[in-house]
Amino acid sequence: MLPPDHPLRLELADEVHARPPELLATPTRASYLALLVDADSRALEHQHLARLCAQYEVAPPAPGITQFSARFGELRLKWERHGEFSGWTLFTAGDAGAPFGEPASALLPAGWLAQLPGQTVVAAHADLRAAAASDTDPAWVAGCFGGQGIVGAGLGGGAGEAYTDFRIHADGHARFLLLDRGFSPRQAGRMLQRLFEIEAYRMLALLALPIAREQASRIVAIEKSLVELTAGMAGERGSDESLLQELTRLAAEVESALAASQFRFGACRAYADLVRRRITELRESRIGGIQTLDEFMARRFTPAVATCATVSQRLHDLSERVAQASGLLATRVGIARERQNQALLASMDRRAKLQLRLQQTVEGLSVAAIVYYVVGLVGYLAKAAKAGGVAVDPELTVGAAIPLVGLVVMLAVRRARRHVRDDEGSEPRPH
Repeated sequence: MLPPDHPLRLELADEVHARPPELLATPTRASYLALLVDADSRALEHQHLARLCAQYEVAPPAPGITQFSARFGELRLKWERHGEFSGWTLFTAGDAGAPFGEPASALLPAGWLAQLPGQTVVAAHADLRAAAASDTDPAWVAGCFGGQGIVGAGLGGGAGEAYTDFRIHADGHARFLLLDRGFSPRQAGRMLQRLFEIEAYRMLALLALPIAREQASRIVAIEKSLVELTAGMAGERGSDESLLQELTRLAAEVESALAASQFRFGACRAYADLVRRRITELRESRIGGIQTLDEFMARRFTPAVATCATVSQRLHDLSERVAQASGLLATRVGIARERQNQALLASMDRRAKLQLRLQQTVEGLSVAAIVYYVVGLVGYLAKAAKAGGVAVDPELTVGAAIPLVGLVVMLAVRRARRHVRDDEGSEPRPH
């Protein structure tokens, strides 16, 4: 009864229901693993999960899916594929006695976790148990974490409490202790999922910190070189070619630094936003004498994220400064070129004037030469006429012919020069 569906309608409608939290009954033990997996290892990850399904006679995940959840005996496994990492969450019901004494991951076949493709970024155990009627003993809570300083808060408007120390313990896992004071099963699943995501996104965001530290020292060296270069440009020290070569080197270094770091810095910003959002969703309330997760992150995590953001901004600013220096150098080269062109035009003008003077001199000599030869011919004619019996004096004839021939030759040269000027004036000018 409706028009045809958009090809992505069902996929987009289901997207808001993707990765739902598990329904957890108290007590529950959970283990979480976040692995960085490159594109080449995605197929291996799927095959490894399929082998576990075959061992427990569970239907394997269909090709191309990005999340999978199934029960393997007493263990429930949840797998989620994200942009650059994969998350594995394991749940098992029941209390194993002391917190973190027997984690959920211990129920997997021996060696199965170690064979997962990828690199471990986060490994954590969580213990969800009922809280005592009275306030929990702080010494007992601290003992669950080896006596280390703990971070904790009430969650969900007092429905429970969460504690952690954000440390990796001797077993290679972080620890989260959740005390149930009235969680619903869905609420307990949401709170645990958010705690695991806070740890995962925190670690993934901090992957940019070593890059920021490395790039900071590189930026200082580039800034120093750029200051020296711009000072040389201002003082007109060094040739344009050497300055251009140095500026090109600096530009290449800045672009190389940007290319090597911007993906990680952008991911850091995105993950940091997710950390803050997940903490807000916990709806924390203070427990006397203990830092909340929000306070801990503000003091320990936010400065690291700010460092990455500052280095990223410095790189972009440095790129703009190098571009401005390139513009200044181009202006300097343009001014120098204009000066050279002006000097060349002035030199051409001087040569043209010199050529004009030489031409005028040559014209005078040419007139004299022509007059000499023409008058010589007249003299020969007069001598020939005298020899033929004509009463003529050759010398007087030559003398009389000199001014007349000179006048005729000068008029002819002037007329030829006028014709040349007229021809130059009648040539079409270029548009």
